[in-house]
Amino acid sequence: MDSTYSIGQLAREFDVTTRAIRFYEGEGLLSPLRRGQTRLFEQRDRTRLKLILRGKRLGFSLAEIREIVDMYDAPPGEVSQLKLLIEKIDARRTQLLQQRADIAVALRELDGVSARCIDRLADLERVTAGEKSA
Repeated sequence: MDSTYSIGQLAREFDVTTRAIRFYEGEGLLSPLRRGQTRLFEQRDRTRLKLILRGKRLGFSLAEIREIVDMYDAPPGEVSQLKLLIEKIDARRTQLLQQRADIAVALRELDGVSARCIDRLADLERVTAGEKSA
């Protein structure tokens, strides 16, 4: 048998909790071997966990991650997986660019409101200062 990994080893290697790994197993994304109560993860599971965590970092949903990871095992395999991944990456990039544009608009609006508040506060402080000196 090839190398196997315990749940603790994978958790340490990928800096995730064992609970997260059990969650991915429960979702059917990982399928470790069982030796009694012990889970034994093979290289395939290690690779899938790496893909799952990368997908999560890139902001993909669990359903999208499942679709991509499941393509890893399905014929024609890597070619279709890479094409799907490129589509998902392009869609995610488009979404992030839109979010960035939306954030830029919101920041400009906040800057404008803040500037108006500062100006109004200065006006009020001048009026208050003028009333005190009178």
